Amino acid sequence: MTEKIDEYLKQGIYGQKQTKPDERRRYLGTLRERTVIVLTQPQVRKQGVMSEVEAAIKQNQKARLYLNGHMGYEDISKYSKIAAIHHVEYTIVTNKDYNSELGLVLAYDHAIDKEEVYVKDEKPKIQEAEQKKGVLSFIKKVLKRG
Repeated sequence: MTEKIDEYLKQGIYGQKQTKPDERRRYLGTLRERTVIVLTQPQVRKQGVMSEVEAAIKQNQKARLYLNGHMGYEDISKYSKIAAIHHVEYTIVTNKDYNSELGLVLAYDHAIDKEEVYVKDEKPKIQEAEQKKGVLSFIKKVLKRG
């Protein structure tokens, strides 16, 4: 009886025991096995929105988006807006003891065991458009000279 009371008090003070606490800290409060897609902090900071993340949010509307609260609001707000548009719940996670290298995690509340969840670096949509404009303006300049 005394052990149960001690356990109850510990849970009241420290919270419920969790499985894989290191993995939960890294994946912004969730587990790798539940994850659909992940971006690192530098990927989230890039200008524009990663098209793979936007597509994943559209396709997984019952998942939850976790955003790293240690990052600037201007960096994470573009993803929270996309989540809101597609009616995907999101949470800004700030762990005062640990700053994960991950900036964004889209995950379910149950295991899905997706093999590849990390997005390989890609140019955001805005940069692609700017690059195309740059190429077109270069071609126009060359044609005017000739």
